[in-house]
Amino acid sequence: MSNIKTLYVKELKSYFNSPMAYIFLVLFAIFNGYFFTNTFFLINQSDMRSLFGVVPLIFLFFIPAITMSLIAKENNTGTMEMISTLPIRDVDFVIGKYLAAVTLAGIGLAFTLVHFFTLVSVGTNIDYGAVLCGYLGLVLVAGFYSAIGIFSSSVTDNQVVAFIIAITIVLVFFLLDKLLVFMPAGLSGMIQFLSVDFHLSNISRGVVDSRNLIYFGSMIWLFLIVTVRILEMRKWR
Repeated sequence: MSNIKTLYVKELKSYFNSPMAYIFLVLFAIFNGYFFTNTFFLINQSDMRSLFGVVPLIFLFFIPAITMSLIAKENNTGTMEMISTLPIRDVDFVIGKYLAAVTLAGIGLAFTLVHFFTLVSVGTNIDYGAVLCGYLGLVLVAGFYSAIGIFSSSVTDNQVVAFIIAITIVLVFFLLDKLLVFMPAGLSGMIQFLSVDFHLSNISRGVVDSRNLIYFGSMIWLFLIVTVRILEMRKWR
């Protein structure tokens, strides 16, 4: 546990010791603010659905960008060989870096609370349960995309390649339920279940189904465990 905490703190500090975190967070806040206020004031919508609809789209690029260097950077600079000689388990290494990425995404989400307080001050009949569930769904999506991002970063030593791989995988999961009309009827149910947007839309409506939680939990576990296995295989090369 101490190794996870040490790696987590180190990775989180590395984000904020460079301009990258600040640039991404500012851009994240600007894009979310623009799309939320544009919808909110044009149609007088007193809920957060517009925000919960646009944040996953921004996550498609934001999270691959913040995760692309997590392991690829270590592979490229050769520090992975040194780390492999330390008494640190691969699973601790992966979880520490993963939690740092999720935390940065969570900080970005925290900036959107400004819009929630704006809604509270000018809106009426606010469904606080739906808002809470919406944020829960976004945190789960951030966790899922971060797991995909760290997996993509583990398969290459090039950060740009890791970014492209992560965006490709994330887009596949995001678009699955939008391609159902092209899929065989017998596979439509399974393909829809694999879609991120299908589960997020359920949670955002205030319906927290155990199937949605199992989906996100299992997918996060899958990509993290595959990442650990990739690191183990690299040691034996």
